[in-house]
Amino acid sequence: GYDKLLIATGSSPLRFPIAGIEQVQAWSAFTTLDDTRYLDAHVSGDTRVFIIGAGLIGLKCAEGLAERAKSVTVCDLAETILSSILTPKPAKIMQTHLERQGIAFQLGTSVDRFETIDGGYAAIMKNGEIVTFDMLVFAAGVRPNIALVKEAGGAADRGILTNENARTSLPDIYAAGDCTESVDTVTGQRKIMALLPNAYHQGEAAGIHMAGGEHPFTDAIPMNAIGFFGKHILSAGVYTDGEAFESETNGAYRCFYYDERAQRLLGFILIDDAARAGIYTALVREKTQLSKDLFLRLREEPGLIAFSTETRAAVLRNPKKEDTQCK
Repeated sequence: GYDKLLIATGSSPLRFPIAGIEQVQAWSAFTTLDDTRYLDAHVSGDTRVFIIGAGLIGLKCAEGLAERAKSVTVCDLAETILSSILTPKPAKIMQTHLERQGIAFQLGTSVDRFETIDGGYAAIMKNGEIVTFDMLVFAAGVRPNIALVKEAGGAADRGILTNENARTSLPDIYAAGDCTESVDTVTGQRKIMALLPNAYHQGEAAGIHMAGGEHPFTDAIPMNAIGFFGKHILSAGVYTDGEAFESETNGAYRCFYYDERAQRLLGFILIDDAARAGIYTALVREKTQLSKDLFLRLREEPGLIAFSTETRAAVLRNPKKEDTQCK
């Protein structure tokens, strides 16, 4: 029995029904500790690894196996790597960096079928090329585990639907993490945002509300901080609207998306330039009003001037607050 119940069932990796897949016995996902242990035990200096998915999970797997395996090839239906978090130009920067580490790519295509060949396997690509491999890794995304709530009659689309307190449509039942959908505060759209910061805040909102308190989470945004072979990416918000302001200096890349009509920062992508990125994130999350002149100043030198008098006063009274809000 229970008085309040939290569903935190996470997600499961996608595995596509590709022709000939039943012939491939050596395969793994890359989402659990057991997956990493399996790959650790079965990948050696003679192993050719083929990864389906050039997103965050697939490329982290490629990074981890690059020095251990004989070769690593990554394929993706998208024309660029990291297509969910990067626009084409920064994606190309990262692809070139990864290729220098020995990782090969098959982009803009997918596997037509699998075959066995010379004691290993072959992926026959739809572009006609053939990739031979010994170990297959599925890293083409995840599917929220919503069955428990859906079968109980709860509201769910691609993920479990919740309100700002992480409460589902079922009485006294809450949900948090990868199994849910979130409302993107930048666009107002409901979407899957299977990201650690959002899961953390959802869980916090759920726990406090289940205990009788009130701590709604209403400012979820897509955001990522990740690095590959020493080259780091920070991104937040959306990159499909607004005017893009790009710059490259000494190998670092910066792009900001500013909506002059709404007078606010919509999103940003930073590569190897993380200085005060938390300020930019706060500006996106809080929809802070910025004149274009102020935005152009902040683009070059981020500072507390962008925030309200109350926020600046709070930070100056409590310097630790800046660590969480602005850095």
